[in-house]
Amino acid sequence: MKNYFVAICVAFPFLGMTQTFTKVTDSPLSTHPGDSRSVNWVDVSNDGYIDCFISNGPSSGQNNSLFLNNSNGGFTLVENDPIVTDNKPSDGASFADIDNDGDLDAFVVNWYNRHNMAYLNNGMGQFTQVTDGLWVTNSGYSETAAFGDYDNDGFVDLYVTNSEGIRRNFLYRNRGENNFENVEEGSLVTDQSASRNVSWSDIDGDGDLDLFVTNELGQKDALYKNNAGTSFEKITDVEITSEGFSTMSSSWADIDNDGDLDLFLATNQTKNQLYRNDGDFVFTKLSNSAVSASNTNSFSSAWSDIDNDGDLDLFVTNAFASGTRLKNNLYLNDGHGEFTAVDEGVVVTDAGWSYGCAFGDYDNDGFQDLAVATTRFDGKDEVDYLYHNDGNDNHWIMLSLVGTVSNRSAIGAKVRVKSFINGAPIWQMREISSQSAYCSQNDMRAHFGLGDAEVVDSVMIEWPSGIVQYVTDISINQILSIEEQLINSSGSSNDLIELNVYPNPTDSNIQINASFGEYVDKLSMEIVGSGGQVVFSTIVHVGGSQWLYAFDLKQLNASPGTYFIKIKTATSEIIEIVSLI
Repeated sequence: MKNYFVAICVAFPFLGMTQTFTKVTDSPLSTHPGDSRSVNWVDVSNDGYIDCFISNGPSSGQNNSLFLNNSNGGFTLVENDPIVTDNKPSDGASFADIDNDGDLDAFVVNWYNRHNMAYLNNGMGQFTQVTDGLWVTNSGYSETAAFGDYDNDGFVDLYVTNSEGIRRNFLYRNRGENNFENVEEGSLVTDQSASRNVSWSDIDGDGDLDLFVTNELGQKDALYKNNAGTSFEKITDVEITSEGFSTMSSSWADIDNDGDLDLFLATNQTKNQLYRNDGDFVFTKLSNSAVSASNTNSFSSAWSDIDNDGDLDLFVTNAFASGTRLKNNLYLNDGHGEFTAVDEGVVVTDAGWSYGCAFGDYDNDGFQDLAVATTRFDGKDEVDYLYHNDGNDNHWIMLSLVGTVSNRSAIGAKVRVKSFINGAPIWQMREISSQSAYCSQNDMRAHFGLGDAEVVDSVMIEWPSGIVQYVTDISINQILSIEEQLINSSGSSNDLIELNVYPNPTDSNIQINASFGEYVDKLSMEIVGSGGQVVFSTIVHVGGSQWLYAFDLKQLNASPGTYFIKIKTATSEIIEIVSLI
């Protein structure tokens, strides 16, 4: 592990329960008008500061916009680069390192039966347009796209949604060397729906990316379970696919810090929807939540811990009420997945027609800033919104991941951080994604608010390759770059070479098989629930370099959920995750 950048957070007075933002009005990002659609916070110039891409999409076409971060809080509008001279009716966009050369490339989708566009990054934020291959010559009415390595071969694949025309979505498998193969079989490319957003997310926690597609016009949303990268199974008998809401956007996040990904749906004809993930594709609709109690014109959404208190808050955009400017919504999380609507501050009092939105820390001060794309109102282009997070006294950490065996962008990796907040052990989890919601891409660095924690006790990274990496005792208020390593360890000379926990998921019995680099006399084992509670601990004699242990989780009175198995020798430490179903 190496330091990437260190920044000390600046303290501001904390005003009541509402995190304050300052509207930025003198930046090119907030003064350049357009018929805007997508917001993507992405570091295309590889300088450690995130840049901002905004797509524009009137029927007559309009150039997209790229704003390079000056590393001093300001931005410069890029001119004459191919990525900003397309003059197409663009909607969504997604960025990822498609060729694993160390920089972020781009895919931008177009509507009105126009072909989509891909751009390769030269490493300095300058792009070359790709002109060969079905992935850039197929025409459609594309809404958005997302990269995700569904077969875990180390190359990100691509899914594109279409809402008109033949209404079939596109799946392209990345074969390396910028060769994307058109996948023609399976319900995820033969279903015909008015599809809006796509999310690659490990919904069932089995180590591969499942696919969730939102559909409008009252059609049911679609869930496709990934069968270890070989095929997809459409799941229809679950709560999140049982009703048709005319859904614009889906955003996945662990809202209650229980270790799995919950779901928010933004709709434009009914009330928004919030679901708690109970494991194994079982969801509970949280109809009484504040985020489910309003709005019939929502289009996008973004999760982020805006006040750095250790839980994820929610921002929702609204648009297209006839003749009426709409305000957006912000909801604060109480730490248990209960939300309170914020009714003061510029982020909820500015009015217009808002589309994509994304959180990202553009000045590296440890607090998440917000950009919002605005579309034409009353026939006139409008400027987009940029809000700077004013911060508070809470602590934070941000992790920038670099895949080596996995895809370079680490898309699909799950990052878990443990810290003691208000005296209680709290595990938080983030999943790295190339599309955080409809026409939206949050900063791909994993940001965690730490409240009053004085140190990060543990960081665990589950890479798409299956490698689990574990680091302990990390200083707060810094940005770290962590590179994927083949050996899971805390860096000692007596590292665990291999640890297998199976079956996983399990309904009861489990077996642990560990190999060590040299003779181990004894070790300690601790099983911890996602809420921090210790359900079992023991010290066992090993007396060699191999260790086998079996037990029954249900005999520990453990309820279904995510558990952390922590094994510690005299000189090394590792954590493995197991799901009890």
